[in-house]
Amino acid sequence: MSVKIAPSWHEQLKEEFEKPYFKNLISFIKEDIKNHTIYPPGKLIFNAFEHCSFGDTKVVIIGQDPYHGPGQANGLSFSVNDGVTFPPSLRNIFKEIKEDLGKEMPKSGNLERWADQGVLLLNATLTVRAHTPGSHQKKGWEEFTDAVIRKITEKKENIVFILWGAYAQKKGAFIDKEKHCVLQSPHPSPFSADRGFFGNKHFSKTNAYLEQVGKKPIDW
Repeated sequence: MSVKIAPSWHEQLKEEFEKPYFKNLISFIKEDIKNHTIYPPGKLIFNAFEHCSFGDTKVVIIGQDPYHGPGQANGLSFSVNDGVTFPPSLRNIFKEIKEDLGKEMPKSGNLERWADQGVLLLNATLTVRAHTPGSHQKKGWEEFTDAVIRKITEKKENIVFILWGAYAQKKGAFIDKEKHCVLQSPHPSPFSADRGFFGNKHFSKTNAYLEQVGKKPIDW
């Protein structure tokens, strides 16, 4: 089936688009859109792939659901549109960057600037019904995003996978740690940030690893 996703990713994932689960997923979303508001907007569902090609991917940060409030979700995990108040987890991410790297809190929570440098900001579920967290879980997106991670871990080398929280760590359990760098800690949510997210230094550790393997570090 025809899916509007960046060409480099279409080449890697074209087999997924023909599988029954994916066709069922698209049917579900098309039906849900008739009766509900869905985030992010259709043109931004695959935004993470538009800003970070398969070839350019150096870092993968795995999230769970898109934000479910108006104007927040832009297709990148943890990211919000320009002008949107930072959600608590994103604010804590910026606090850790300041502690780790000395960088001040940015004016915008739009993380396209990371994605454009090779950071794939991948939610496990790429859509959600407005004001209903988890509403599009177990409809097929998780199988699709597992396939994305599998392609990266099998076909690329020396990728940094950042897994915050139990959900991301379970999702990334099959990543080949011999070929890649896997960084794990509690989630940046206010409920868990004090239990090991703060102080994890994942941003400086990522850059140190990238430089070690001859790749350009990320300007966080």
